[in-house]
Amino acid sequence: MWDDAFPSFLIGLREGLEGGLIVSILVATLVRAGAKSRLPQVWTGVLAAIALAMSFGAVLTFTAASLSATAQEAFGGTLSVIAVAFVTAMVFWMRRSARGLSGEIKEKVTEALAMGAGMLIVTSFLAVGREGLETALFLWTTARAAGESAGPMIGAGIGLVLAAGLCWGLYRRVLKINLTKFFTATGAVLIVIAAGVLGYGLRDLQEGGVLPGRTAYAVDLSGSIDAGSWYSTLVQGVFNLSPTMTWLQVVGYAVYLAVVMTLFVRGVRGFRTPAAETASAAQGSDAVKHASARHDSDAVKHASAAKDSDAEEHASAAKDSDAEEHASAAKDSDAEEPKTAALARRRPVWVIPVAVVAVPSVLAGLIVALSGSKPAGAQTVAVSQSECGKGFTAPKPGRQTFQMHNTGNKTSEVYLVDPATNAVYGEIEGLAPGTTRDLVATVAGGTYAWRCVPTGGKAVTSQSVRVSGGSGAKAVVPVSESDLAAPLSAYKAYVSQGLATLVAQTRKLSDDIAGNHLDAARTDWLTAHRTYSSLGAAYGTFEDFDKKINGRSDGLPDGVTDKDFTGFHRIEYGLWHGQSADQLKAPAQQLAQDVAGLQKAFPGQDFDPGDLPLRAHEILENTLQFELTGDTDQGSGTNLATADANLAGTRELLTVLKPLLTTRAPQLLTTVDADIDRLQKLLDAAHHDGSWTPVDKLDETTRARVNGVTGQLLEDLAPIPDLLEIRKSS
Repeated sequence: MWDDAFPSFLIGLREGLEGGLIVSILVATLVRAGAKSRLPQVWTGVLAAIALAMSFGAVLTFTAASLSATAQEAFGGTLSVIAVAFVTAMVFWMRRSARGLSGEIKEKVTEALAMGAGMLIVTSFLAVGREGLETALFLWTTARAAGESAGPMIGAGIGLVLAAGLCWGLYRRVLKINLTKFFTATGAVLIVIAAGVLGYGLRDLQEGGVLPGRTAYAVDLSGSIDAGSWYSTLVQGVFNLSPTMTWLQVVGYAVYLAVVMTLFVRGVRGFRTPAAETASAAQGSDAVKHASARHDSDAVKHASAAKDSDAEEHASAAKDSDAEEHASAAKDSDAEEPKTAALARRRPVWVIPVAVVAVPSVLAGLIVALSGSKPAGAQTVAVSQSECGKGFTAPKPGRQTFQMHNTGNKTSEVYLVDPATNAVYGEIEGLAPGTTRDLVATVAGGTYAWRCVPTGGKAVTSQSVRVSGGSGAKAVVPVSESDLAAPLSAYKAYVSQGLATLVAQTRKLSDDIAGNHLDAARTDWLTAHRTYSSLGAAYGTFEDFDKKINGRSDGLPDGVTDKDFTGFHRIEYGLWHGQSADQLKAPAQQLAQDVAGLQKAFPGQDFDPGDLPLRAHEILENTLQFELTGDTDQGSGTNLATADANLAGTRELLTVLKPLLTTRAPQLLTTVDADIDRLQKLLDAAHHDGSWTPVDKLDETTRARVNGVTGQLLEDLAPIPDLLEIRKSS
């Protein structure tokens, strides 16, 4: 989350400071002109700008949510490119305008004072509104790129709060900040971040079918970089650089960064002439400090003149502009006062602030409502225990969104199927009565029908429709409990054989310790632990035995010395931390007894057939989390040996599932087998003469490669639970 917060923090800080500077200058100018009564008009304009920005963000969010998945990619990619354009323009504008901001705003305020209350509201609204819209757009794109909103919103909130504090300090003359240097430094960082946002946006446009080359990869480091590591997550969160990037992404990123950064750096160099540097040194702080000098306006104006380097304007200001400005403001104020008083009698003071908040909010609501709560062309299909698929008509080929509305009184499973083969194209689990949920599926040439399975009821199938043309539809042939009966039986036999071997191995380990043969015990401990680790798919059926046999000290009150710390890791700790045979004798005997108890209990334990497909992914998920981090090591340094045993267990599980996978995803098996071979070679390389390299002793490159290959294998194994899920659709 926090890695996604930095870009939003920076944009919140920059845009907040920019908008805050403008507001500070507006307030300071009005105070200096003796027009404090006009301050509510400034705050009304600011409030309107904030309401507009929040409404704009809501429109983006809800409009995107109503699009199909492909359209969302195209929409998000387009807005990402627009956000980059806005941020780039903002960076260059602020670099150019920072020194003259005070004079520019004061000139606008003077004009607004002469034109009445409405123009002052408009002036503050326009001055702050641009920053608000840019912030809303950039936050939306960064949140979408991050895949979550908490980090970006927290980052932006911290940035805005810090910006408000800085503006207050500048206004109260308790801070000195060289704004030219600040906006230059943050501008350079934002250009790098914007390059990543551009690359992400181009990828979205490719995913949405707007741009070609979605499979033309220029960089694919997924096999050698751990995508889940802290450094990879940080780079992806801050710079939007991923281990896999297309040619268009790489070229777009490189060209943008090279061109924009070069122009920016050249502009900075050209900006810092000797005269400008002298003026900058003379001004001492920034525009806001000078504009906020309500106690000493003449000194502030001359400092601002030195900063702005505008000889004619400030030479004139040095003579009599203060007098003229005060006189003009007083005259305008006197002229407007009767009108303002008359209006105040006719209209409550709260009307305008409420209106400026309500108008953009109502408009945003209308836009969201008129855009529809569902994608264009989406069908609403009724679901119930007596009628399924009412309202279903032949859809067009391509990616379609169906709104499934449960009109019955029972929760139901809903499937889009080929009625001839029972193949599933899309599904919704647990659709509650009276609720509506979207089901997204790709439709191609073929026959389609809806199958509804209410809780405790029989399956109901709708009339079928025929679709012509199109391609890309992928269906899953449903799996029943009977389909998994043979694989389950084969795996149970494998576990039973493994437990028989484990009983003999733990008895030998206990005998070693009882005979004070601790060197032999270390060898036999690893042999027995590897046997147990190869039975990973059965852990869910072992109940309390697993905690006794392979439990960890984490969470125990006394840690490794706690009486409830038992099993393999307790003995490991003792063997590799110098404990005597007498200290280890009881834990070793207890381990042998627990293993024997598990062997006896296993045939009668409930083994859910649905667990087999799930374990295909979970075994190595735990390996990546615990073994490849060294988290479970109690001194033996054999985490890679355990990982090797986990891999052997995964291979055995895939062997029993192979008949089902071959008919459903033959290419997946080929990919997974290749991944397993790659990981096996890396693990074999860490095994020398009966000893294993500890995880923390691996060089950085090798460790990253092991993690990366394991992560890729996990990603390729991820579809198996869905492919072999037991469904009620058949």
